[in-house]
Order: sequence, then C-alpha cells, then structure tokens
Amino acid sequence: MKLNRHYEIVLLVHPNQSEQVPAMTERYREMVVAEGGLVHRAEDWGRRRLAYMINQVHKAHYVMLNVECGLSQLRELEKNFKFNDLIIRSLVIRRDQAITEQSAMAQAKAEEDRYQAEQEAKAAQQAERQAKAEQQAKAEQQAQAEQQAQAEQDAAPVSGAESGEAQASEAESPPAADSAEASADSDKAIADSDKAIADSDKATAAASPTTKSTSPTEAN
Repeated sequence: MKLNRHYEIVLLVHPNQSEQVPAMTERYREMVVAEGGLVHRAEDWGRRRLAYMINQVHKAHYVMLNVECGLSQLRELEKNFKFNDLIIRSLVIRRDQAITEQSAMAQAKAEEDRYQAEQEAKAAQQAERQAKAEQQAKAEQQAQAEQQAQAEQDAAPVSGAESGEAQASEAESPPAADSAEASADSDKAIADSDKAIADSDKATAAASPTTKSTSPTEAN
C-alpha cells in the first residue's frame, strides 16, 4: 500500500524567467497527479527581493505548492528541481495535514495587486480628466479666436464708412482759419459802412445852416 504524505514546496525561480513560471508549475502539478497524488494549494507570489544575493541576483520569482504524494514522487520532484536551471533554490517542508487556505504571502500579494490596480485606475481617470480639460480649453481658445476674427471682420467696413464720411465732411466744410478771416472782413465792411453813414450825416448837418441863411423867403 502506497503511503502519501503532505509536503509544502517553495521554489525560487530566476527573475528573468518569470514568464515560464505558469508552464513549469503546471508540469509539476501533472507529475504529482499522474502518480495518484494531490495538489491542495498552488500559489504564485510573484517577484520579491531576496534577503541576500543568490547567483548574483537580488530578486526571485516565488512559487508555493502544497501536495500530497508518496516518497518516491517527492524524490522525483526534488531531482527535477535540482537539474532545472530556472530554479535557483527549492525548499521542501513536511506537513501534518493538507493546507488549502490562502497563505499570508498570497494575501499580501493580492492586496498589493489591488492597490496597484486602484492606483492605475486613478491615474487613468486623472489622465482622462486632464485630456478633457485640455480639449475643452483648446475648444474655448478656438471659439475666442473665431469670435475675435468675426468682430474684426464686422468692424472693418464700418470703420471705412465712417472714415469716408469724415473725409467728405472735412471736404465740404471750409477750414477754420478761412472762416475766421471771412468773418473779420465782413465786420470790417460793416464798420466802414457805418463810418460812411456817419460821415454823410455830419456833412448834411453842416450844410443845413447855410441853406437857412440864403433862403429867399427869409431875405424878404
């Protein structure tokens, strides 16, 4: 009778080979199940910093398996770990029973993934709001430019007409200096006329006594 035991396996995979972790984990799962064993838990903890350098690397991709298998199957797995260049370290621990609940490391990774997803969503929303604001500002600037151009276009003919009217008014009205000179000449002519009338009145008054003394009626 084959006796199965519970083991917890932790693998440290080279960080440059992280893309091969899913296929490698599935291959080891198939090796356990093929001989009548069970895989109670399989977790991918992702890349994490090492406490010390191993093979000149500072990080490793962590994988954990909780399996139930016989001793011969365990020896075969350990042999594969040893000759697999992707695995830089492996650790096998005996367990008393099957463990199926999520580990603390997996919970921490899930929390990190959730936080990162929230930050990415916030960044995406902020970028979207910024893009909308820039687009709105650009539309407002374009509208202002169009309004300014329309205002300048509307103002151009009016200014021309007003300028033409002003020029015509200036052409019709005489210069101020000429008008003042004409007024002065008119005043002088009036003054000369008044003087002539005054002189005439004086001459008439002077001639009146002589006429009175030589009148024939008065002589008789």
